[in-house]
Amino acid sequence: MKAVSDIGLVGLAVMGENLALNMESKGFHVSVYNRTVEKVDRFMEGRGKGLNFYGAHSLEDFIDSLKSPRKVFLMVKAGKPVDEFIDKLIPLMDPGDIIIDGGNTHFPDTARRTEYVESKGLLYIGTGVSGGEEGALKGPSMMPGGSPAAWQYVKPIFQGISAKSLMARLAAIGSARVVPVTS
Repeated sequence: MKAVSDIGLVGLAVMGENLALNMESKGFHVSVYNRTVEKVDRFMEGRGKGLNFYGAHSLEDFIDSLKSPRKVFLMVKAGKPVDEFIDKLIPLMDPGDIIIDGGNTHFPDTARRTEYVESKGLLYIGTGVSGGEEGALKGPSMMPGGSPAAWQYVKPIFQGISAKSLMARLAAIGSARVVPVTS
């Protein structure tokens, strides 16, 4: 298959689905995958219908659909499921590809996973995604950490989908005058 997507998202529960919709609404083509493939089909026939999504039914198909360097955003249950998905993804990915965990993982786990994934030639980012369902859809607060070399590849996506301050939004559209705070 020809690579079509800018990023892939694994996990189509409420947060994952809303995050995928946010990415697509900002102009990114998104591949989606869920361990229960019926969720992929429901999403593609429901909220994702007619939009820039590719619904994959296998991890191999999912990975093949991603442009290089591949960026895989995991929205799966924290803990062991993240480690299990990382181990499933590593053999399918190429050096320099990026695994992102969006599950608000405890920092020591992010440090451990970063070291492990980098030892396999890949890059890793642990990312806190805050703001609940609405934030995921309209602009979450995102707190990434991990492989510094990955930032250049995920920066446009992360900055595109994340929350912006109200004052910055108003200043950008000319509706407010931004005055620096002084002491």
